[in-house]
Amino acid sequence: MIRGTPRMEHQPTSDAQLALMRSTVKDSAADRPGIYRMLSSEGEVLYVGKSKRVRSRLLSYFRCAYPEDKGARILRSADKIEWEYTPSEFAALLQELRLIKRFRPRYNVAMKRDARHYSFIKLTKGPAPKLIVVRGASGEDASIYYGPFVGAQRVGEAVRELNDAVMLRDCRTDLKMFFSDQTELFQILPRTPGCIRHEISKCLGPCVGGCSAAEYDERVALAKAFLDGSNDGPLEMLRVQMERLSAEMEYERAGVYRDKLERLEALRAQFGRLRFAVENLSFAYTVPGHDGEDRVYLIRRGVVRAELGKPKSSRDRRGMKQLVDDIFSSERKPTTTQIPTHEIDELLLLSSWFRRFPQEMKRTKQVS
Repeated sequence: MIRGTPRMEHQPTSDAQLALMRSTVKDSAADRPGIYRMLSSEGEVLYVGKSKRVRSRLLSYFRCAYPEDKGARILRSADKIEWEYTPSEFAALLQELRLIKRFRPRYNVAMKRDARHYSFIKLTKGPAPKLIVVRGASGEDASIYYGPFVGAQRVGEAVRELNDAVMLRDCRTDLKMFFSDQTELFQILPRTPGCIRHEISKCLGPCVGGCSAAEYDERVALAKAFLDGSNDGPLEMLRVQMERLSAEMEYERAGVYRDKLERLEALRAQFGRLRFAVENLSFAYTVPGHDGEDRVYLIRRGVVRAELGKPKSSRDRRGMKQLVDDIFSSERKPTTTQIPTHEIDELLLLSSWFRRFPQEMKRTKQVS
């Protein structure tokens, strides 16, 4: 289906067509790992699924007890079922995700992402980026994501402290920015107070001409450096304020800065755990396949970078060694908590896989 094309009203699939589809599955599908697609009469991919036993899974759709069941609704919208086999359930899981991302089927609402347990710190796009905490990820309005993290509320509190420390804005995303170096604007726009956080020195005030674009970008760079673990500037800012107030015997106000400092230090500690976890998902993973079709997946930072058949000859092993060297060379290993938007779904998928089946870690081999 072409994006933007109005969807035509679909008549429920006839009983005769359903009987034909069931007969095709019963006669032709095998009980082995694979993925399947439900298609409309216009060729639109309505739903993508995977199973360890494709034939049994597809036949279960025809046994849905109630018309309002999701399986029954998908089947009544479909005119055709296609399937293909994969070497293993893991291969089917990866292929399912890739097809869902490619076709965006209307019935794949959940997108198979276990995002309820995770949150991300998002750096938005635009002339004055800001940091916010989100569930899941959609790249249309973000330049960078950091995460995934657990404990959205605690992460949100820490991000507020970080925003205050480096004086980034937290106003609505579509608010017009007026930087101080946009001199032509101030010939027609009076500079009036309008940002409470700017007035109390917690924001540079890019919306009221309180800073130049370059000055704001410097603070964004400082926040990114902190989130990457390469700069402790925000922590030092809070520590200096706390110690100054304590020396002046302003103990109550010093306690406020102590709490802020503790929240940012907790966020930093979680960054360290995240980097460790992501780097732990960096290895060669050998998966036994149907009829001996074993596959090796080269996984770096929780994402499959390459997959190939299990080497059976010296030539195959040399080829695999070259791939390993290309993918895992120390010069290319990042030490950042930034996660490219397009990698988030697969990172969560693999994290979930090894969490559900910890015994699969025995099939992995660290590479250097």
